[in-house]
Formats: sequence, C-alpha cells, structure tokens
Amino acid sequence: MKVLVYSDDAGTRDKVRQAIGHRPAADVPFVEIVECATEPKVHQWLGSGEIDVAVLDGETQPAGGMGVSRQAKDEVYDCPPICLIIARRDDRWLADWSKADAVVPQPIEPMVLADAIAGLMRLRSSSRLNAK
Repeated sequence: MKVLVYSDDAGTRDKVRQAIGHRPAADVPFVEIVECATEPKVHQWLGSGEIDVAVLDGETQPAGGMGVSRQAKDEVYDCPPICLIIARRDDRWLADWSKADAVVPQPIEPMVLADAIAGLMRLRSSSRLNAK
C-alpha cells in the first residue's frame, strides 16, 4: 500500500516514515512511502488514485494539512483515509472540520502513529473489498 506523507519539514517526514516503518502492524500489507513537501504535489498524488492512506502535517506552510485534507475530502473521488498531525490540543476542532479520519498529536509517538496508520490501512482495504 502507498502511504503519502506531507510536510514541509524534512524532520517531520522522517519521524513519520520511521514510525510507520515497512509495515505498521502484522495484519496489514507492507507500505511504500511517498513524501511530498508542496501542496500541488499532494493534490496530484491524491487525485492519481494511487495513494491508499495519507498523513498530513497540520503545521505545514503555506498550505497546512487541515486545509489540504478538507479540500481533498471535498474534491477527490474515493479520497484515501487521512491522518492529520496536530501540534495543539485546541486544534482538535479544526481537525474535525478538515474531515480527517484520524488525528495524532505532536510530538509524534511512534506507536500511536503506527496504530493510527494501520487502522486506516484496514479501513482502506475493507472499503475496496466492499466496493467490488
């Protein structure tokens, strides 16, 4: 499965990649990480139909992950599940507005993020099975 990681911070992308690893849980497929640092590239990937799960950094500049998530959920046919990384607890209501399927806080806890991604991978797999 392809997992898209969007952040303008290479360190954040690296932490996400390390937390997910090659396989975030024993019962999900191996992952291929696709990294993006710009909004246009994220929309290109999300619209391609090749992405199974997306991890978006809410603090990315100039286009934050919350706005990107909302736009993708409104505009991308069969939008993949999205995990949003938020920096402040008070941003939870914005994460809800963004229509994200999962939310994890900064600083990134590897087990929390891996569990969230594995859950979204299961969700994506089951939605594709139900569509057939």
